[in-house]
Amino acid sequence: MKDIVANPDLVARCGLYCGACRTYLKGRCPGCRENAKAGWCKIRGCCAERSDATCADCTEHPDPATCPKFNNLIARVFGVVFNSDRAACVRKIRGLGVEGFAAHMSAEKRQSLPRRGG
Repeated sequence: MKDIVANPDLVARCGLYCGACRTYLKGRCPGCRENAKAGWCKIRGCCAERSDATCADCTEHPDPATCPKFNNLIARVFGVVFNSDRAACVRKIRGLGVEGFAAHMSAEKRQSLPRRGG
């Protein structure tokens, strides 16, 4: 299994940190940015179309909760089931920058900031 390291290239466009994802760490996924099979992800496609590195760069939706691609039903269910707060991750990226966010998440060994506790 790979070690969790700070790598800005492993910050997913939606704010998750692939560098701490179990699937990535086990070598079964290259991370969201490099995953050609992730064409289904509307967030990834939107950021690519807009030339945004992540949703933190979006000027159309300063609050990710107002973006229908970011805040859809599946994303909300995922957030509850996995205790994941991607909007908090986007805010953290805005505050720390992508490099700072990668460093923070790798130090915390987290793929996402939690919705509650933790």
